[in-house]
Amino acid sequence: MIRSLSPDEFPELLKEINDPPKQLRLEGNLPKEGNKLLAIVGSRKYTSYGREACESLIAGLADAPITIVSGLALGIDSLAHRAAMRFGLQTIAIPGSGLDRSVIHPRSHAGLADEIVESGGGLISEYDDIMPSGVWAFPRRNRIMAGMCHATIVIEAESKSGTLITSRLATEYNREVGAIPGPLTSPTSDGPHMLIRLGAALLRDHNDVRELIGLDRSDQHPTLVNVEDMSHEEKVFIKLLERPHPRDELIRKSKLGTSLASATLSLLEIKGLIREEMGDVRKTF
Repeated sequence: MIRSLSPDEFPELLKEINDPPKQLRLEGNLPKEGNKLLAIVGSRKYTSYGREACESLIAGLADAPITIVSGLALGIDSLAHRAAMRFGLQTIAIPGSGLDRSVIHPRSHAGLADEIVESGGGLISEYDDIMPSGVWAFPRRNRIMAGMCHATIVIEAESKSGTLITSRLATEYNREVGAIPGPLTSPTSDGPHMLIRLGAALLRDHNDVRELIGLDRSDQHPTLVNVEDMSHEEKVFIKLLERPHPRDELIRKSKLGTSLASATLSLLEIKGLIREEMGDVRKTF
C-alpha cells in the first residue's frame, strides 16, 4: 500500500537540506530507526570489477546497523539493492518516477521493487504515484538520496556521469562522500578517481566504509580467509603469491590478460588480501 508521509515522518537528515520535497510517498517501510543511511550509486554499464567491488563491500557490512539506499536504476543501483537483501540489510529505493508499477523505470525493475518491499525495505518518491520518469526527474531524485543519507559512495562512473550529481549534492549538504578506486585503464574509474582527487574518501573495503559513517572498524581481529570462496581469477593470484612478486611479473604469470588481471589485483587490494610494498605484491594473510 502506498501512503503519504507527514512532514514529521520524513527522514531526519532530509529535513535539513535547503530544498526539501513538499511531499513524500512511501510503499513499505521507512529506514530502521537508529540505522546509518548509506547511498550507493554508480554506472549503469558496470564492469565485473564494479560488480564484485559492490557485492564484496555490502557483504562486509552484513552485521552493521546500515540501510542501503539507491535509485532502482540499471547497473550498480540494482546490484546494491539485491546485495543488501542477500546479506540481510534493509534497502530503500528512490526511483525517478511515481511508485505505481506502471511507471517504474526501467519496467524490468518492477519485480525488484516488489522484492524490496517484501524484504522489509521501502520505496520513496516525491512524485505522484503515476508520474512517469523523465530526464528532468533524476537530478531531483538524486538530491533526496544525497540529502537523506549520512554518506554517499560512488562505485564506477565515467567523468561526465549523472551519478556524480549525487556526490556533488552530498558534498553541498555536508555529508560524507567516498569512492572505490578502479583500474587505471577503465573509463568507469574516471569519476571515482576525480572524486578522490577532490577530497572524497578512498574506500578499500567495508571497514573503510564503517569508518566513513562513524561505526567501529571490525578488522582489529581478522578472521581466517576462505580461499574456496574466491573467484577463479583471485585464486590464480593467491596461489602465485606464495612468495611476493613484482606486479608486472605477477600479471604475466597469471596468463589472464592485462585488463582482467589488473582488475582482479585491484579487487584483492580493496578486500585487504594483498598489498604492494617496496615494489613487490604480497599476501596479507
